[in-house]
Amino acid sequence: MKSFGANKPIKDGTPLVFCDGSKIYEKLATKYNTHKKGYYILAPSGSGKTYFIDRQENPDWMDGDVLWVAGGSHPDGEWWRKDLADIIEIERRSDIITIQAKKLGFWIIGSDNYDIIPDAIVIPPWNTHKQYIKNRELNNYDGGLTSDQAELFKGSRKWISRHVRNGVPKFESVAEAAAFLAAKA
Repeated sequence: MKSFGANKPIKDGTPLVFCDGSKIYEKLATKYNTHKKGYYILAPSGSGKTYFIDRQENPDWMDGDVLWVAGGSHPDGEWWRKDLADIIEIERRSDIITIQAKKLGFWIIGSDNYDIIPDAIVIPPWNTHKQYIKNRELNNYDGGLTSDQAELFKGSRKWISRHVRNGVPKFESVAEAAAFLAAKA
């Protein structure tokens, strides 16, 4: 994954500090469009985020993983397989980076979220979601949960769905959510 300013993904266990991220965001802005208002779409692993981002006509939407690696919130490796306390710490760091990127007008699609309220969520129908995951495993596995982790997928979907009670609009596909927010911009 391209680092956009960080030398490389941080090693697990590296002590972190806050610092000026201007150069990282400036570099990201050379690849992704910025807008008057930033947005964040929250969607579970295997829901079509990367598929959508890789096929967009204009580079309006950024994969959250790109942002979080560049910002140093994600450690190297399969951090999503860690203990819950470690995952929560990583997702809290990702929230901070997401908030900053939104302030700068970036549009982000990702699956990391601890307590920020996203602008939209995506929960594909269960059978569609399972098929997306299977296709990813067979054709282009790029990380994330796998089909043998169905209980984790169900938990993630439930965790993300909690945002509906806060008035966050819910969509069945990334394309629908992206079109809805783009129309508001």
